[in-house]
Amino acid sequence: MSGFPWLTALWVLPLVGAGVVLALPVHKRALAKSVAVGVSVLVLCLAVVLAIRFDPTGEQYQFVESHAWIPAFGTRYILGLDGIALVLVLLTTVLVPLLLLAGWNDGDTAPDYGQRRMAHTYVALTLMVEAMVIVSFTALDVLLFYIFFEAMLIPMYFLIGGFGGVGRSYAAVKFLLYNLFGGLIMLAAVIGVYVVTARQDVFGGGTFDFRVIVAEGLDADPGVLKALFLGFMFAFAVKAPLWPFHTWLPGAAVEATPASAVLMMAVVDKVGTFGMLRYCLQMFPEASAYFAPFVTVLAVIGIIYGAVLAIGQTDVMRLIAYTSISHFGFIILGIFAMTSQGQAGSTLYMVNHGISTAALFLIAGFLVSRRGTRLIADYGGVQKVAPVMAGTFLVAGLATLSLPGLAPFISEFLVLVGTFSRYQIAAVVATFALVLAAIYVLWLYQRMMTGPLKEGNETVRDLVRREIAVVAPLIALLLVLGVYPKPVLDVITPAVGHVLVTVGQHDPAPTVAGQDPEGGTHR
Repeated sequence: MSGFPWLTALWVLPLVGAGVVLALPVHKRALAKSVAVGVSVLVLCLAVVLAIRFDPTGEQYQFVESHAWIPAFGTRYILGLDGIALVLVLLTTVLVPLLLLAGWNDGDTAPDYGQRRMAHTYVALTLMVEAMVIVSFTALDVLLFYIFFEAMLIPMYFLIGGFGGVGRSYAAVKFLLYNLFGGLIMLAAVIGVYVVTARQDVFGGGTFDFRVIVAEGLDADPGVLKALFLGFMFAFAVKAPLWPFHTWLPGAAVEATPASAVLMMAVVDKVGTFGMLRYCLQMFPEASAYFAPFVTVLAVIGIIYGAVLAIGQTDVMRLIAYTSISHFGFIILGIFAMTSQGQAGSTLYMVNHGISTAALFLIAGFLVSRRGTRLIADYGGVQKVAPVMAGTFLVAGLATLSLPGLAPFISEFLVLVGTFSRYQIAAVVATFALVLAAIYVLWLYQRMMTGPLKEGNETVRDLVRREIAVVAPLIALLLVLGVYPKPVLDVITPAVGHVLVTVGQHDPAPTVAGQDPEGGTHR
C-alpha cells in the first residue's frame, strides 16, 4: 500500500466540504447545495478506490494509519479498514449524495429560522455526520472511536431539531438524552478498559489500541469483564436500537425530514450494530458468550414487537420506523448467534437494510410532501395518478418484507440459518416476522396505492427527475444485490472469520437424523 492517508482523506474531505459550504454567501443557496453534493460524490469515488484496492484475502486491517495523539493517555490516532467496515463505509458514501438530492429543498424553509443560512447549515450538518460516521467505522483506537461515536450526535440533533416537524424539539431532545446517557455508560467502560490494560505488564502501560487489546486479551476478574461488556453493549443497544431501548427512534424518525431520518436509521444507527460486532465480541469474548442467550431473547422480542406495532400504525412514516426496529432485531440476532452464516448475514443485512429503508422512507416522504399528511387513511388510488411512485414504492416494500430476488432476502435467510444452527427456538420464532412483514407491507400498499382515487389525491404528481435520480440507484442496488450478492459476501466473509477466531467460536457441527454430534447413532 502507498503511504497516502486514504482513510484520513475519506473523512476530512466531507468535513472540509462542510466548512466550504458554511463560508459561501447567504444568497448562494443553490451553490451551497451543489457543492455539498459534489463533495459527497468525491467521497464516494474515494471509497470506491479503496474498495478496488482492498484485498479480502490480505491482512485483516488495511490502509492502516497510526500517529501519536495523546501519548500520556496511551491513545493514538489509528485508522484501519477490514471487510465489515469497508461495506459500511460504502453504504454511507453511497447514501449521502442521494440523501442530499432527496432533501434538496429541506433546508430552504426550516421552521423558526426563516430564509437565513439554513440551507447552508442543513447540507453542512449532513456532511459532518458523514465524516464522523466514517471515523467511527475505521477507528482502531477505542478512545478515538468513542469520541466520534458521541460527536455525531451533535449534528444529528440539529438536523432533527432544526429542520423537522411540529414535534421536532421533543424528538431531538429525547434522541440526544437517550444516546448521551448510553454514551456516558460507555465512557465508564472505556476508562475501565484503560485501567485493566494499565495493570497488565504485557501492555507496558495503559492503552486504547484495539488491535493490541484483542491480540493480548484483557486479564481481569470475569465479573469486571462482564461489567465492561455491559457498558459497551448498553450504548450500542441504545444506538442500534435494541428493544427495550428503542423508544426514542419512532419519534425522531417521524419528526425529522425524510432524508435526515434515513441518515439516522440507515447510517448512524449502524454504528451501534457495528460496535457490537467489533468491540463487544472481540474485546470481551467470554462475556459475549455468557450474555449471548439473553441478547438473543431481546433481539427476537424486538423482531416480533416491531413487526406487530408496524401493523397497527396509522402514520405511514411511523410504520416504516417500526419496521426498522424489527430489522435491527434480525441484525443483532445474527451477530450474537456467533456463527459464520449469522454474522455474514448480519453484516450484509446492515447494508441491505440501509438501501431498502432509504428507498421506502424517501418515496413515502416524497408522497407526504405532495399531499401534506402522513395518515394512511388519507390516501388511496395513488397508483392511478402516480404510477412510477407507486411502482417503486411496491418494490421497496417487497424488499422490506424480504421477497426472494431482492437484496434483504439473502441477508435475512443467512441470519435465520446461522441462528438455527445454535438457537433453534429463536430462529423459529423470528421466522414468524416474515408473515407479519407481508401483512404490514401489502396492507400498507393496498390502502395507499390501490382502490378508488380518494378526494384530495387527484393533484398528486408523479416522481420528478431529481426524485427518480434518487430512487433509481436504490432500486437497482436492491435488484442487483438480490440476485448477485457474491462481491459483497466475498469481502465480508473473511472479516467475519477473523471475528469468530478472535471470539473463540466456531460453527456448530451439523447433525444428521439418527446420529448424535459425537458420531454415534440413536433410535
